[in-house]
Amino acid sequence: MSTDHVIVATTTDSEDAAHALAAAAVETKLGACAQIVGPITSVFRWEGIVETAREWRVEVKTAADRAEALTEELRARHAYDVPEVIVTPIIGGHAEYLSWLETETRP
Repeated sequence: MSTDHVIVATTTDSEDAAHALAAAAVETKLGACAQIVGPITSVFRWEGIVETAREWRVEVKTAADRAEALTEELRARHAYDVPEVIVTPIIGGHAEYLSWLETETRP
């Protein structure tokens, strides 16, 4: 199994913000495809207080060698002070899709 491909996920506070992050990832060729999931309910501790918030998750599929640049791009465009940006390896999948993913993330 290979980990040449990853999913980079983040959350944000509005559907519009999620669309903007997803579009930026694909337009910059840092991601091949992005899905927006939500709304979701997130429960977290922020500055010592347990919070509950309505959020949208953006999941971007990309080549592993593009993950760091994508992480920085999402961070730069994000409204949160400390946004969640998590990279998860893809350990398998449809070979033609993974090949397309690789092609779409090249400048």
